[in-house]
Amino acid sequence: MLSPKQQRIKRSFDVVLALLLLPFFVVPIGLLTLMATLSTRQWGGFSQVRVGQHGKLFRLYKIRSLKGSDHIDPIAIKNSETRFGRWLRKTKLDELPQLFNILKGDMSWVGPRPDLPGYADALTGNDRALLQLKPGLTGPATVKYKDEETLLLQQPNPQQYNDTVIWPDKVKINLAYGKTWSLQKDLYWLWHSLQPNR
Repeated sequence: MLSPKQQRIKRSFDVVLALLLLPFFVVPIGLLTLMATLSTRQWGGFSQVRVGQHGKLFRLYKIRSLKGSDHIDPIAIKNSETRFGRWLRKTKLDELPQLFNILKGDMSWVGPRPDLPGYADALTGNDRALLQLKPGLTGPATVKYKDEETLLLQQPNPQQYNDTVIWPDKVKINLAYGKTWSLQKDLYWLWHSLQPNR
């Protein structure tokens, strides 16, 4: 995984880019949060507990895109979407508040997506090396599974498919990312994440 020097370079890049973008993101985040409040009839900003670097739990910030609180599987999530929330999720704009997670040091711009407890923290053996990486806003596994929700909804058992196919593949991809990290690759994945779906 990343050496101490590489971690310092990566963190410096994260902070500089976040500070440069912050003035441009503050107003859109506020407006989207207000619109999400009107759409869901709940406060438009919310946070979830996620597993971070070294297994430490942290609060992930997002813009609300779902009504209610019963979001236990992809089908329940789909049924809870508002029209505005569907657009937010499709464009990934609901993730914008994670800029503040990056500034706080909970996350990086690029890395494994932070999961709910029960996944990364439950890894065993050599796979636990994944916990050495700081979670990211995007990354190689995120790009590969950009349409993950659509893929899951096509399966007869979405949860089983996620746990037996998608999650193990993400672990493999993210371990390879950590072993071959470079700043150039982070820039590549950031650029690739901005490309529209084909």
